[in-house]
This record gives sequence, structure tokens and C-alpha cells, in this order.
Amino acid sequence: MRRFPRSRILVPAVLALSCLAAACAERRAETPPPPGPAWSLAIHGGAGTIRRVDLDGQQEQDYRAALATALQTGGDILEAGGSSLDAVEAVIRFMEDSPLFNAGRGAVFTAEGANELDASIMDGRDRDAGAVAGVRTVRHPITAARRVMDASPHVMLSGAGADAFAAAQGVEQADPAWFRTEARWQSHLRAKARADSTAAADHPDRKHGTVGCVARDRDGHLAAGTSTGGMTLKRWGRVGDAPIIGAGTWADDRTCAVSATGHGEYFIRNVVAYDIAALMEYRGVSLQAAADSVIHGKLTPQGATGGVVALDRDGRAVMVFNTEGMYRGSLTAGGAPQVSIYGPDLPD
Repeated sequence: MRRFPRSRILVPAVLALSCLAAACAERRAETPPPPGPAWSLAIHGGAGTIRRVDLDGQQEQDYRAALATALQTGGDILEAGGSSLDAVEAVIRFMEDSPLFNAGRGAVFTAEGANELDASIMDGRDRDAGAVAGVRTVRHPITAARRVMDASPHVMLSGAGADAFAAAQGVEQADPAWFRTEARWQSHLRAKARADSTAAADHPDRKHGTVGCVARDRDGHLAAGTSTGGMTLKRWGRVGDAPIIGAGTWADDRTCAVSATGHGEYFIRNVVAYDIAALMEYRGVSLQAAADSVIHGKLTPQGATGGVVALDRDGRAVMVFNTEGMYRGSLTAGGAPQVSIYGPDLPD
């Protein structure tokens, strides 16, 4: 058998592979991924049993208007060159003041008839974070959370200590009566009357909700924040996922920013917000695939309800939930606020 020198075989093969690689590279260069927006943000106002039959025309209009105003509040900051952290804080402050949402004014009541508020915020540049849990006298818990991040060596403060810290930092205080709304109080009374019923936990009056915002600024930095009044009839200082970094809130410039809403105990056990980022970092999957995997692949089989809004490092928004609806919206540079309420089976 005639034997050819190895070099006579390898050289053409190497040249062929090199040409193929060059051709592939050229094709990739011809079709780069579309650039992300100059800035972007996304928000949620809670997820759950939200059906068209549950909202009359005026209520639906009010929710849509509040979501659009929240988006524009953050958009104005980002358009002017402000930071993602400033946008997140401002958006959530607005939502904390709106009686429509379960955060700040309009928060649900504990079993004892009080309002206990939780919030967290995270900076995607260095993963610095701050949180407060169980505060009762802070008008804007998200601002208290940011002060924990910026002005203390800690990540989370709780209860009376968190209230005292916020007051010492000059964070605006509020009489507990500020948080009470008559509609939420009546829901509390109905839920309390059903407390001994086996259906009480699933009744709409005991629903849980949250507000949250994720943003990417012109410098490419991500931030996330979440704020809530917790769960109706909660006892013993119960804390959900909203103030827990990695469960309800996460931001990392390398991957994504996430704010969650739903049944907090499950979101804590599954470290939902961080899990989404980890799938992107370690498996290299897209934000959409990561969020779908966690919300639908992990939470749904466990019977856990809720959802997330998130942005990837290029500012592309994802909104995933496994409930009948989620108050949500997004806004990008040069665009108009996009607001939705109902699930995909009930178009907005």
C-alpha cells in the first residue's frame, strides 16, 4: 500500500477547516445580534388571580394609568442620563404611594391589623444591596433599603431597628394610618372572617402582591428593587421573599436584573431571582429560557404561584408568570409605555 506523508494529508485538512472557520466567522459578522436599547426598564405590580371579570372598567383604567405613570417616572430619569438605581427607587416610591398596590399605602394587614412593610434594592455594578423587613413607620421602604445599602455596613435590617435606622438617616416617616386604605381594610375583615375556613388561604381577599422594578441605564448598569406589604393575615413577623437578596431581588451587570412577585416561601426556597441569573452564567442560556425554566419548570410543579420581570445585560425585557395575570409593563428609549394585566390566554 502506498503511504503518503502525514503532512500531505494534514495540510489540506487544516486549510479546509481554516476556510470553514473563516466563512462561519464572516457569516456571523454579517448578522450580528440586534443591539439593545440605550436604556430600558420593566415593572410589576403583583401577580395572582387577576381576571377581567374581577376588574370593572374604571379599575382597569386606574391600574393601567398607574403602571404607565410608574414607567414614565423611571423613563424620565434614564432619558436624562440618570442611574438605574435612581430610576428603580423613584419608580417604586411612586408605586408605594399608590393605594392600588400592596406596598406602602394600600398594603395588606397582618393578623393583628397592622401594616408591616418589606423592601430591597440591588446594584448590578458590584452586587451591593440593602433591605428592610417589617418596618411600620417608613413612608418609602425602598428608600430605607437604599440607605441600608449606601450608609451602613449591613445588607438587611428588620423591625423596630430598621425603623429607627431610617429615621436617623432622615428617611421620611409616616404615621401608621397613612398606609391604611378602606378597601384594603375591608378585604382584611373578610379574610379574617374566613380564617377558619379551609378555603381561606385561596380566597382573593388573602392574595399576596408586590411591586418591583428592574432598569438598565445608558452606561449599561443594571439595578433591581422590590417592595411589598406581604401576605394578608401574616403573623409572628413573617417575612417573604421581597427583602431577601437572591430570592425576590437580584442584579448583576454580567447577567440580568430580576424582581419577583408571588408566594414568598417558595421563592425563598428556590432562590428564584439568583437561580435565573445562575442559569445564564453557568449554562449560558438566554434570560427567557432561564426565567421559563425557573417559573414553569421548578415553581409550577411545586404548586407555587408568581412571576418575575427581568432585564438581560443588553436591556431586553422578559416577563414570565404562571398565574392568571400579572400587573406589568416595560419602557425603552424612544418608545412608549407598554402595559399589560392579563395572561396570554386573555389578551390585553
